[in-house]
Amino acid sequence: MNPSKKNQSAISRLKKVVAILRHPETGCEWDKIQTHQSLIPYVLEEAHEVAHAIRQRKDSNLREELGDLLLQVILHSEIASEDNRFNFEEVAECITEKLIRRHPHIFTKDISSTKKEHVMEWDEIKEYEKNYSYSETPFTDKLREKVRPQPALFSANYISRKTSQVGFDWKSIDEVWCKLDEEIQELKEALKLNDLEHAEEELGDALFTIINIARWYKLNPEEGLCKTNNKFLDRFSFIEKELKGDIKNNSIEKLSFFWEKAKSINLKEKKD
Repeated sequence: MNPSKKNQSAISRLKKVVAILRHPETGCEWDKIQTHQSLIPYVLEEAHEVAHAIRQRKDSNLREELGDLLLQVILHSEIASEDNRFNFEEVAECITEKLIRRHPHIFTKDISSTKKEHVMEWDEIKEYEKNYSYSETPFTDKLREKVRPQPALFSANYISRKTSQVGFDWKSIDEVWCKLDEEIQELKEALKLNDLEHAEEELGDALFTIINIARWYKLNPEEGLCKTNNKFLDRFSFIEKELKGDIKNNSIEKLSFFWEKAKSINLKEKKD
């Protein structure tokens, strides 16, 4: 069966294509064996691809990557639908109802309330929905739920920001810099003792402190690290081109020479 464009919405056509690919007898060998669990890496990958396209500011890339991410939503919905658990329409209805429920200032109340009141109202509704009021540690519970599925860098930044908002913070940035020196020293000591488990913990402490420094200066650690990754790859690519791809058979002195040469050139302008 070949689903045509005629008389079909884009979403309906996509859903039909996915259902065909998932058919247990005539479907694609790869698509029909996928599960929620097996697709986890692809969900994460596609979300990061969307973020990368946004940073590139290229609409054609963003449109394509959003489509890839949408495919993951459709796939998971189709898998659940096959077991009569839920379908895509229920997924869409769920988020629609949540948006309406959490925006009473738009859908049920006077829209003249302030932005701060909107945020407070959103948080109050979330607390009611999650039954945090029955916990002895509602604030920590909310933090745990938020960061549980997230990468460590995001989680550390979120925890730092939220706990600082309730007063748990250093008095000055100088104290944060001192804390970083302390954590780096403890990391060095653990490494000298070859206590790798303790060293890993101390490494985490140092990274968490650096993230707090980023918060104090209103810097985005994720964006900063992304820029560093790209900068490193640009410079390493320069070395590789200079050596005509023969990296392994050259000394570290020669590699360092071209690294310094790459640093002295504005590679972004050259690439553009």
